[in-house]
Amino acid sequence: MSSRPAWRALHYSAKRRAFQPPTPYRCFSCTTRAQSKPEDERMTHFGFTNVPESEKETRVGAVFSSVAASYDRMNDLMSLGIHRLWKDHFVRSLNPGSCLPAMTADQRGWNILDIAGGTGDIAFRMLDHASNINHDMETRVTISDINAAMLAEGRKRSLDTPYYNTNRLDFVEANAEHMPHIPDASVDLYTVVFGIRNFTDKQAALNEAFRVLKPGGVFACMEFSKVDNPVLDGIYKRWNFSAIPLIGQVVAGDRDSYQYLVESIERFPSQEEFRGMIQKAGFMIPGQGFENLTGGIAAIHKGIKPIVKA
Repeated sequence: MSSRPAWRALHYSAKRRAFQPPTPYRCFSCTTRAQSKPEDERMTHFGFTNVPESEKETRVGAVFSSVAASYDRMNDLMSLGIHRLWKDHFVRSLNPGSCLPAMTADQRGWNILDIAGGTGDIAFRMLDHASNINHDMETRVTISDINAAMLAEGRKRSLDTPYYNTNRLDFVEANAEHMPHIPDASVDLYTVVFGIRNFTDKQAALNEAFRVLKPGGVFACMEFSKVDNPVLDGIYKRWNFSAIPLIGQVVAGDRDSYQYLVESIERFPSQEEFRGMIQKAGFMIPGQGFENLTGGIAAIHKGIKPIVKA
């Protein structure tokens, strides 16, 4: 008989526990993310992934820090060497070191700002062209890049050039979307090659380009673009999404970074859309505004800052 009260007490206790409201599940990582990201923060794309704008710069920085040492070698493999021909054509079309229409009588040489040019690939070409083709020993280039590892690679390569430790070449770590260290209307030529697709706010960078250029100065951009032939486009995309990440894994030991690079190419605006962004920044567009290379795999865009007549 004495066991019945104990059984009843146990049964009652179990019923009480059963009817207690369950503790809600708490996802710590979800809570942390919710607390750290403002609800109204704008989103942007990192390849095919949407991320808060505040995160993209860090993610892109990690990619280029990873690939800096092998960047040009990987460009050779990815483009089968064609990127070198594109870059040579790009520089020839700009003809650095020639006589500029807006040059004053006392001005000597061009002041060139090469954005996202950390490894020096374009800057060295422009200085070579100015020196060897136009016999101009005054043209100077400032290489600006947001990534310290890419700039370090460029400084190392500059040791093998005639421009090392001269006033014709300078390196600056900076964000192209905000460059208060560059005075208004101080630059003759602004170049950005295979870099602007990685910017968080491309329009802000274009606006800064307009601000720092002199009236009559030229904005020149070469970037991967949209292929205009369906057959070539199919082959090109198969190569991009199948071969390039695999090459990145085998050669550079970094598949993820090269997966991002091909996704960023796919997300970049079309030639016509990007031309509209350049116009929106205030530039005049010469001709159709762009030149397709190899069927549109890459394209050269140009804009001219208007000369305001007094």
